[in-house]
Amino acid sequence: MSWSRALLTALAVCALLLAGSAGCGSGDAPKGKGGGVSSSPVGKVLDNTDEQGRHYREVSESGAPEVGIEVEPDAADDSWDVRLTVHDFRFSPAGARPRAVAGHGTVRLLVDGRTVARLRAPEYHLSAGLVPHGTHHVTARLYADDGTVWAVHGKPVQSTADITASAPQATPDGSKGPGPTPTQGEK
Repeated sequence: MSWSRALLTALAVCALLLAGSAGCGSGDAPKGKGGGVSSSPVGKVLDNTDEQGRHYREVSESGAPEVGIEVEPDAADDSWDVRLTVHDFRFSPAGARPRAVAGHGTVRLLVDGRTVARLRAPEYHLSAGLVPHGTHHVTARLYADDGTVWAVHGKPVQSTADITASAPQATPDGSKGPGPTPTQGEK
């Protein structure tokens, strides 16, 4: 056998050995969790969860997304106009991949802790039927596309506005009297 043939044989054996060991499971590879939180390198998934059991995704305060909420009455039908202001956050379009991407996601709108809408835009019309008479907390909370809650210092990134829906009172001329009372959002 010539030296060139021996060299080629040795290289082939080495390639087979390397390919074989590379294909073997070492147990070091991360294992996927069916239906679980994405293994994104963004932030750290905490044990804390929201009301629906969605885990918090902790990110540093520097460059963390922020949200503000303003809720005003719509005099035409006793409903409410919700406007959000966001910083370091982009609304993801419908059909976005279910993985966490820094500063991207959706906003869940909650009334008294109950989700009433999932928003992909900064404005929403909240119907009067979702806000019965009385004082209520309207919260905008930021979520990553994998369903985790964006969090800073173990607390969800959110903003809440308190609103009071009062019963419309008929005036002597038959028109409606004072309706909902707005308040500004708090972080």
